[in-house]
Amino acid sequence: MSRQAGRCRQLFQTKLPATFSTSARQLLDETPLRTTNTNPHSWFGFTTALRLIGACAREGEASAGEPLHCLAVKTGLSASPFVGSSLVDLYSRRGLVGAARSVFDDVPARDLVLWNVMASCYSLNGLGVEAFAAFESMRKEGLFGDGFTLSILVSTCSSMGWGSLGKQLHSLATKLVPGSDVVAGSAIVDMYAKCRLVEDARRAFDLMDCRNVVSWNSIVVGYGRHGGGKEAMRLLVRMIRGGRPKPDEVTLASVLSSCADSAAAGEATQVHGFLAKGGYEGFTSVGNALIVAYARSGRIDSACKCFRAVSRPDSVSWNSMVSSFAFHGLAEKAIGAFDGMVAAGLEPDGIAFLGVLSACSHAGLVEQGWRYFASMREDYRIEPSPEHYTCLVDLLGRANRLSEAYDVVRSMPFEPGADVLAAFLGACKVHGDTELAEWAAERLLSVQPEEPPNYKAMANVYATLGRWDDVARLRKLMRDTRVRAIPGCSWIEVGDTVHTFLSTDKSHPRASELYVMLRLLAQVIDGVFSECSFSMEIEA
Repeated sequence: MSRQAGRCRQLFQTKLPATFSTSARQLLDETPLRTTNTNPHSWFGFTTALRLIGACAREGEASAGEPLHCLAVKTGLSASPFVGSSLVDLYSRRGLVGAARSVFDDVPARDLVLWNVMASCYSLNGLGVEAFAAFESMRKEGLFGDGFTLSILVSTCSSMGWGSLGKQLHSLATKLVPGSDVVAGSAIVDMYAKCRLVEDARRAFDLMDCRNVVSWNSIVVGYGRHGGGKEAMRLLVRMIRGGRPKPDEVTLASVLSSCADSAAAGEATQVHGFLAKGGYEGFTSVGNALIVAYARSGRIDSACKCFRAVSRPDSVSWNSMVSSFAFHGLAEKAIGAFDGMVAAGLEPDGIAFLGVLSACSHAGLVEQGWRYFASMREDYRIEPSPEHYTCLVDLLGRANRLSEAYDVVRSMPFEPGADVLAAFLGACKVHGDTELAEWAAERLLSVQPEEPPNYKAMANVYATLGRWDDVARLRKLMRDTRVRAIPGCSWIEVGDTVHTFLSTDKSHPRASELYVMLRLLAQVIDGVFSECSFSMEIEA
């Protein structure tokens, strides 16, 4: 062995341990990859190849892995299913599916691991059909897969939303995979949850012989995302009482998110108590979820305390505070949080600008809002989204600067959507500009012809102009196209119960008393009886 080859082998033995720390690119720069007088067989062995390719994959160094691929071909190691699997994984992580498939095809004797890695490559890169085609080809070669194979295919169904196909895989899993396979079981629960089949997810979860924290997280997240906040809370309590596994950041953040969605401050407080005892408050993801949960339930002071408890606030933490202050009409504090984010060395993103623009809109800070909008492009190179334009139009509309708002809508780099048109229409109606209101209402109806509120908005404009024939025409159009108004809905937490209110419903036994109270409240607020009809339903 030459001195250079010996040095290279020693380099990998000393700097490439199992817990890789040295940069893959740095190691490659120190190796004789491009030296023509060094025989690669003398230093690029099986173990070295596996460890160096694996290091490149973990660091995302696909370009650094290309010369290693060439060396593997030159030394014949690329024919090994072990090295082939590492190369496929390397290319897969960078989305180079074609290169991964080329490596796969060059391996003459493919084992189950290589097939799994190839199927995973397709799945991770959004090629669900190809992932299942690989599974079929694998079965034709006499390999029927294992728990990892099924978890890959089930995850593919999750990402593609293929619930019915996922059910077939679940049936296959009961035959091929033991109930103790926690990886496959967790993937099935996650698949059902992501496909909005929460009841199926719960059945699969209950049938698992053993569960890890991933299994619990899958079902808790599933309930949390699809309106099952109370059941997510019950599962968390059950998990805590069971002792093992202990809930982690994902579990707790998910339950808190469901509390935020339903504005359930009481449940958020209960979770917060557990966090304080377990020392989870300082975790950034959990702290961020607490901030949002408290802010949405109106407890902005508690949200501020949670923010201060986060050990290392990230952009999500700051964005949550900016948005929370803006949501509650605290414009100065929202702007202060935005400026604090910049002072902390974090670059604001589109979400931060959305929050501060909303704050300026509610406070009537027109010039300041304009400056923030301009700063997005000029200082941070952020292209405004439709949401940013909606905030700007709302800002100008509230200040009765309708001509400027109209110019913004007409000059948008894309077709104005329903939100920006609705904001402009609302401003026109408030300030009595029927001409611009008609323009906005017509376009809003053309953008969203299936939405009942748009017909109502258009009809109100016609009624204001005294064009009753057009009002009748719209009503007939709604009947002909079977567009039906969806009752409005709101809710409030009282004690430990969330009460839901639906409009156009009088089924509650004390409905008449409730309506009287609402009219009295309207009289106190507005000084006159409201012209709107109040109707609701309360669900315990």
